[in-house]
Amino acid sequence: MQIIAFFATKSWEEEYLKDKLKIVASDLTQIFIPEILSKEHLPSSRDFALCSVFVDSLIDRTVIDALPNLKFIVTRSTGYDHIDLAAAGERGIVISSVPSYGENTVAEYAFALLLTLSRKIYDGAHRVREETRFSFDGLQGFDLKGKTIGVLGTGRIGRHAIRMAKGFDMRVVAYDPFPNESFAKEFDFTYLSFEEVLKNSDIITIHVPYSKETHHLINEKTIALMKPGAYLINTSRGGVVDTPALAVALKQGRLGGAGLDVLEEEGVIKDELDFIVHGHPEEHSLKTVLADHVLMDLSNVIVTPHNAFNTKEALTRILDTTVEDIVGYIKGKPVNVVPR
Repeated sequence: MQIIAFFATKSWEEEYLKDKLKIVASDLTQIFIPEILSKEHLPSSRDFALCSVFVDSLIDRTVIDALPNLKFIVTRSTGYDHIDLAAAGERGIVISSVPSYGENTVAEYAFALLLTLSRKIYDGAHRVREETRFSFDGLQGFDLKGKTIGVLGTGRIGRHAIRMAKGFDMRVVAYDPFPNESFAKEFDFTYLSFEEVLKNSDIITIHVPYSKETHHLINEKTIALMKPGAYLINTSRGGVVDTPALAVALKQGRLGGAGLDVLEEEGVIKDELDFIVHGHPEEHSLKTVLADHVLMDLSNVIVTPHNAFNTKEALTRILDTTVEDIVGYIKGKPVNVVPR
């Protein structure tokens, strides 16, 4: 009988997975561990061959070495940069992900951040609730209609963002190393070079995966190419943006504002006490952590806690795909396997 360990699931997710797997994988023993899986949070019981994690777990070489029976990892996410693929590959560990669950979910959230900035919604709500002042003085915003939005990455989420932008009657330009020309023709937008997208856009929204190639895609030099007063929306991964460079640009008024659902070093922000107590062998960048706090304090910045994925519908799709991944592996026909 095989054992699978689920890490950091909510109670409703646990019940959902139990019910689903009871039907399709009745001989699979399930254990649920409330904490994340990382070198600082290794479970006392380590005899499971399969495990399921979310993006807040960090599966590095130390974790893999500490789990001698591990043969399969399913991450309940599209991204998999929280898993050391090389170390897993050396052990022959199969990794599956959830390639599609929230193209509309994340795109909707990107526009929620944009609208919060463009119409000063947070400022207005805070004024009414906290100051009991019912006045629109100083809350003038700007229309999305007629603005140029630059979409970085035209995968599932990026394409949905383009559909939404067209609904707002915006002009769309996009960058992708693998352009989808038929989609561009259907929705009447133009692919440009990365630099040209930055130069021509009033708003940039990021929908690229995190990788060595996209690390700090937005940095001091590329920010300098952006229109003065442009807005940046990031719902992808924090590491795509050089945080200190962004903080400086916003502080100096070079950019108009930013809507950020992800931050570099967000794990430290999420659990600063644990970081203070345990530290980290790789040494988190203190400069980046401080820049995160600067961003959170700026009036023209909206920061939310990696929440773009978080709808009941999207989470249910994640769990359903996770079950498919598990069943595929058990049957010897893995699906949604992460490429090496």
